[in-house]
Amino acid sequence: MTSHPAAPRRAAVPRRPALARHLTRSRVALAAAACLLAAGAPTAYATLAADVSSGPALAPGRGAPYIETRLLFGTERPDGEAAVTDEEFMAFADLEVTPGFPAGLTVQQGRGQWRDARGVIETERSYELTLLYPVSAAVASDRRIEEIRVDHRRAFGQEAVARVDDRTRVDF
Repeated sequence: MTSHPAAPRRAAVPRRPALARHLTRSRVALAAAACLLAAGAPTAYATLAADVSSGPALAPGRGAPYIETRLLFGTERPDGEAAVTDEEFMAFADLEVTPGFPAGLTVQQGRGQWRDARGVIETERSYELTLLYPVSAAVASDRRIEEIRVDHRRAFGQEAVARVDDRTRVDF
């Protein structure tokens, strides 16, 4: 019988399961993404927090300081009544919105959803009303906008009318 020299023994290296290797790679990728985001965040936040009176970077000083208010109106009514029609909504806008904002407004149709007071997610046809007004008119406009919201809730049995306000610059 011929004897073969014994092969050197390798130290036992525990093998990581595929899931562990995947998780390690995922953690490294996540850490790298977090570093990149952290590096860019100061610039992004500085841009968002910029004073609108200085104007956009590409057109400094263009336009006047304005407030943009968007109101989001649902159309479904409680108790299974028929949804608010285009004609009903436009009549409401003509009677309740236009007198307070005669310089102009924009109405767009959409589809929206939200969670109501009972916790039910409601999906419905909706309207987005955009108003632009000078910052100097903000106090008077605020009062009129709140009246519009209350009037719409009462007229159409709505639980809420969402409001979004942004400072901007406008040039006509």
